[in-house]
Amino acid sequence: MTDLFDNPLGLDGFEFLEFSAPEKGPLEESFQRMGFTQVAQHRSKDVQLWRQGEINLIANYEPRSPAAYFAAEHGASCCGMAFRVRNAGKAYALALKRGAEPVNVNTGPMELNIPAIRGIGHSLIYLVDRYSEGPNIYDIDFVYEDGVERTPPGAGFNTIDHLTHNVYAGRTSHWEEFYSRIFGFREFKQFDVTGEYSGLNTKVMMAPDGKIRIPLNEEGGEGGKGQIAEYLKEFNGEGIQHIAFDSDDLYTSLDSLKQKGTPFAPPPPETYYEQLAERLPGHGEPVDKLKERGILLDGTTEGGEPQLLMQIFSQLMLGPVFFEFIQRKGDEGFGEGNITALFKSIEADYKRRGESSADA
Repeated sequence: MTDLFDNPLGLDGFEFLEFSAPEKGPLEESFQRMGFTQVAQHRSKDVQLWRQGEINLIANYEPRSPAAYFAAEHGASCCGMAFRVRNAGKAYALALKRGAEPVNVNTGPMELNIPAIRGIGHSLIYLVDRYSEGPNIYDIDFVYEDGVERTPPGAGFNTIDHLTHNVYAGRTSHWEEFYSRIFGFREFKQFDVTGEYSGLNTKVMMAPDGKIRIPLNEEGGEGGKGQIAEYLKEFNGEGIQHIAFDSDDLYTSLDSLKQKGTPFAPPPPETYYEQLAERLPGHGEPVDKLKERGILLDGTTEGGEPQLLMQIFSQLMLGPVFFEFIQRKGDEGFGEGNITALFKSIEADYKRRGESSADA
C-alpha cells in the first residue's frame, strides 16, 4: 500500500497488541471466545503469543515487567501496541529526536531488542522491524506449540482495523499533537455525539500508511458522568477503550463467535432495521441476517455503488475494555451514523448495572 502522505518513521500497520492481567484466566478466555489460538510460548519469559489470521496478541505475565506494573494499576487490559516499521533502529532514533520518551524493556539472552517509547496512560509503543533479512521476532523469541497451525484462521478476522483512546477532558489536543509530532499522523475525521445522559467528542488520527487509525474519545457532556468518565474512573486513567478486528465475511465470523461464547452488546431496537431502507436506500444487505446478528450498517448509497461498513460490538470483556468486529465494503468511516445507537446501548448497559447494584 502506498503511503498517503509523508511517513518519517516508515510505519506499516499494527504488528501486535500486548495485554497484561494480574492473574491468568481473563485474557485467555477472551482471546479464545474471539477465535484466537495460543500458537507459541516465550523462550524465557511468562509470555504467550496468540494469533488469528495476521493478528498477533501478546499476553504478558512476566513479573517485574512494564506489563506487570501496568496490570497492577489498570487490571486486565491492553498495555501496549507495536507498529511495524521498515527500520526499527532509524525509526526509534527519529522518534526520540522528535521528543518521544524512551522505555527500557529488559531483554534476556538470545532475544531481539525491541525499542519502545511511552504511549497513552504509560502503555508502551514498540517499533518492530519485519523487513530485515533473517528470522523475525516470533521465530527468535518464541517456541511454537507442537501440532498448532502457525496462522490459524480462527473466526475469520484478518487485521486490526483501529483502536480507540479514551482521554480526560481537554486532553485530545495533547494526544493529537503527540501522534502528529512523533509519527506524522494527521486528522482523518472528527465528529460529536450527544446521548441521553452524556456526550462524546471524537477526533480520528490516521498514520501516513493509512493502516493505523486511532480515534481519540473525550467526554462531551456536562457533569463528567458519561461513559468516557466511567471508563477513566474504572480503568484508573487514560487508555485503550476498544479494539476493532475486520473480517471479509462478517456474517460467518459472527456465527463462529456466537458458538465460542462471545458476549455481544445489546442489539439496537427493531425500528433501527425498519429505517435502514430510508437511511441507506438500495444498500443490498439482507436485513434479516443483519437483524438476526445485531449488525449495524453505515455508509452511503449515493452516487452509484454502495459504500458500506458493517459493525457490531462486544460487551465489556476486560474491565471497561470491549471489542468491535467489522467488515468494510468500501466505506472507510467509523460508523458515525451508528455511534448514537452504540452510545445509547452502552448507556443502557451502564444504567442497568447501576440499577442492579442499587437493588442489591
